[in-house]
Order: sequence, then C-alpha cells, then structure tokens
Amino acid sequence: MDKTIRIATRGSKLALWQADYVAELLEAHGLKTEQVIIETKGDKILNKALSKIGSKGVFTEELEEQLRKGEVDIAVHSAKDMQASLGDEFKLIAFTERETVNDVVVSTNPDLKIDKETSLVLATSSVRRVAMLKHYYPNIKTVDVRGNLQTRMAKLEAGLGDGLVLAYAGVHRMEYDDKIVHHFPLDEFTPAAGQGSVAIEASVNMDAEVEKVIRKALNHGPTEYRLLAERGFLKELQGGCSIPAFALANLDGDEITITGGLTALDGSRVIRYEQKGSKEQAEELGRTVAKMVLEDGGKEMLEEIKGNL
Repeated sequence: MDKTIRIATRGSKLALWQADYVAELLEAHGLKTEQVIIETKGDKILNKALSKIGSKGVFTEELEEQLRKGEVDIAVHSAKDMQASLGDEFKLIAFTERETVNDVVVSTNPDLKIDKETSLVLATSSVRRVAMLKHYYPNIKTVDVRGNLQTRMAKLEAGLGDGLVLAYAGVHRMEYDDKIVHHFPLDEFTPAAGQGSVAIEASVNMDAEVEKVIRKALNHGPTEYRLLAERGFLKELQGGCSIPAFALANLDGDEITITGGLTALDGSRVIRYEQKGSKEQAEELGRTVAKMVLEDGGKEMLEEIKGNL
C-alpha cells in the first residue's frame, strides 16, 4: 500500500516506545510510517491527581482531535488509559500482544519487603491501586505521584517514599526490571482493564482497506478477545480511569474467563465476580460481570466514589 501511516502519540519515553513498536510492526508489513507527537492534558497538569483532572480522555483527548481533523491516521495508547466509551466518532481497531499484566513495586532499596505487617510509604497516581493497598495492605501508606516513569523514578530517589507501584509492562519496556522488588498477585491486585496492551484508535471514517492492512499488522487475536471482555465490563459499569475498578480476562482455547470488580475508596470492601464462556461472547460476559457487581452493592459504591473524587 503506497500510503504513509501517520501515528499520533504522546511524547513520554514510554509512549514513544509504544509508537516505535507499532511503527516497526507496520513497517515489517511493508507500510511507511510517520510519528506525530502530541501533548495531552494529562501530560501538562502534573500538580493534580488524575482523579481531580477528570477521568475522561485525560491522555487521549488531544490525540483524538488530530484523528477528527484527519491530521493523523491512528492514535497509539496504553489500552488501560482508554475511556470505556469512545463515542460515535472513534473506534479501537487493534490491540497488540499483551505483556505480563501484574502491578509491581519498584524501589531503590533491593531489600524492600512488601508484606501485611511492615509500615511503608508507596507512591502511585492510581485510585485503584490506593484502594487495593488500603484493603489488602492497611499497614502501607500512599502518596500521590505524577509524571512519566523517569520523573517518578527521580522523585523516588529524592525520597518521596519507599517504592512506586506501577504496571510491570511499563517498567519492563523502560528497562527498570532490576528495580522490581515485588509482584502483586493477580487474585488480589487484579489490574485495570487493558493493562499491558497497546490500543490502536482510529476514526470511524477510516478507509476500510487501510484498516484491514493495519489490523493484519498489529492486532493480536487472543489479546483482542481478552480486552473485549474487559472493556465490556467497563462499559456496563460506566467506569473511567478514576474509578477503582479492575478487570482481567484469560483465554484457554476457545473459553474465556473474566474476573471484574470494584474496591471501595477506603478499602473497606472489594466486590468481585467471575464468568466463563465462549470467546465469541467476550463482551457480553464482561457486561454480565459488571451487572453482578452493580447488583451486589456496586451501584451504591460507585455513587459514593464519584461523590468523593
């Protein structure tokens, strides 16, 4: 195809890693690429918690504006940053192969131990991670930290806390593996929907042939089924980036299992449900889990969460 695919991306090192990764996959399929770096609201406002800025499109709105104008062909995002509903103008056309999904703790102290007794201070910008720490590790205090991974590491070295809570995928991609001191178990710290995958967003008006070529180069089928289930959960829950919701789907042959739930802001309760079924029912299974959560006190919990953020 004699067309240059223009890729919109944020300018952080991790975002650029994702854009480079996507560009390499496209170029391996004979496509030409060009990257367009765009600063987002979430990149500019670093003195407020994400939950105080607003949960919708904090890291995506400006990239979507370029898609809307036709200045770029696709936008590359961390899938976990994508709002539950993209509206009528945009769609996700591909998901790259998923990295390990766990949350981890990185620290400058290689002997740091994460347990149920030791008093520590961990830094995170995630409402979900704060709520889960309050539930499973009430002995741990948290402080808010914003900025890209390199900025956060610098703040940690300057004494912000004992460690950072981050997604393994970003830590690994930025080659900070040697700083990982703890992997949280998935049955406790179930990740945010989409964690570990790169999502490719496009305008609904994208040329069908161009979309087909891009999907062939970038989309990882098993990952897509998993994320369809997780995003189905988010859509039914109507949860955004600032909601302490979690969802993780796993694929075994043609059977998909999704676990999803919600944690109270104060950590007092975790609502968690699971469903299994055919991978072809992925999104519907996610929606079913969300309905179960909402019916078991999740609706009231969500109202309380939104009222306190």
